[in-house]
Amino acid sequence: QVQLVESGGGLVQAGGSLRLSCAASRSIFSMILMGWYRQGPGKQRELVAHITSSGTTNYADSVKGRFTISRDNAVNTVYLQMNSLKPEDTAVYYCRAYTDYVRNYWGQGTQVTVSS
Repeated sequence: QVQLVESGGGLVQAGGSLRLSCAASRSIFSMILMGWYRQGPGKQRELVAHITSSGTTNYADSVKGRFTISRDNAVNTVYLQMNSLKPEDTAVYYCRAYTDYVRNYWGQGTQVTVSS
């Protein structure tokens, strides 16, 4: 079992930046995959970015070049640096962790609102 706590959300103007953090309750060193997802108003939850245990990253086309995912195993935290934010990035952002190929866990989410 692992608990995930997201933080760093808030209200920002278009073009601004935010950094989200996802703190895990135990070591993330061996977690095979950690990712950020988002769910906008009236939309389905979608993948934003993920990072493997070896550091390989993958991004949704809509955020490529603007968002960067990273992980710091020393403090059991995954980050999402979001730059050049757009109103369409407004959503609740969730952290997800895969401890193996079957078990995965979600955080409670953090709200990001981008005003135009």
